[in-house]
Amino acid sequence: MTVPLPLPEIFRRLFDRFGPLDWWPAETPFEVCVGAILTQNTAWSNVEKAIRALKQEGIMSPDSLQGCDPEKLALLIRPAGYFNVKSRRLKDFTAWLSLNHHGSLERMFAGNWQELRTELLRVRGIGPETADSILLYAGNKPSFVVDAYTRRLFRRLGLLPEAAGYDHTRDLFMSILPEDLRLFNEYHAQIVEQCKRFCRSKPLCSGCPLHDSCPSRLP
Repeated sequence: MTVPLPLPEIFRRLFDRFGPLDWWPAETPFEVCVGAILTQNTAWSNVEKAIRALKQEGIMSPDSLQGCDPEKLALLIRPAGYFNVKSRRLKDFTAWLSLNHHGSLERMFAGNWQELRTELLRVRGIGPETADSILLYAGNKPSFVVDAYTRRLFRRLGLLPEAAGYDHTRDLFMSILPEDLRLFNEYHAQIVEQCKRFCRSKPLCSGCPLHDSCPSRLP
């Protein structure tokens, strides 16, 4: 019988294999927020194309994005997919930011981050993963980010039931790990790298740093 590894040991093994990954790539906190919305249901390479287009047009601030014509905005972010929907979501976010925090991310992040998380989840188009990405990567708040990779990996490692949803998965990390921004940031990046290289939909178990402790491993 395979005994599940503790969360810190999983992190150590992944970090030893992949080294520091320093996620999230962005020049400003607002760019992180935009990227977190655009990356829903698409690959990051597509988001990068959309962000480049926004920057080239000088539309990478709350005011300029809010003032942009919706059809033009949708065209600019077209590489990210679902561009009409995501255009509305960006507009909804900047409108909410203007109404509730005077258009200032600094003001937005100044208060209690748990209360802010609840606020963000009320904004149309912002779900838990997007909210936590904004909190952790744009606001430097200790809110662990969960994605499909996280659920896949930790189910296979025997640390989550098959039916575990977002909150259950997030609670696993929030309840065990110390509130360490650097750790939360790096751990999520390590999980993504592990699932891209080894723990794919069809796993590549040979050479996996967690192979010997994974109950789902293939021969």
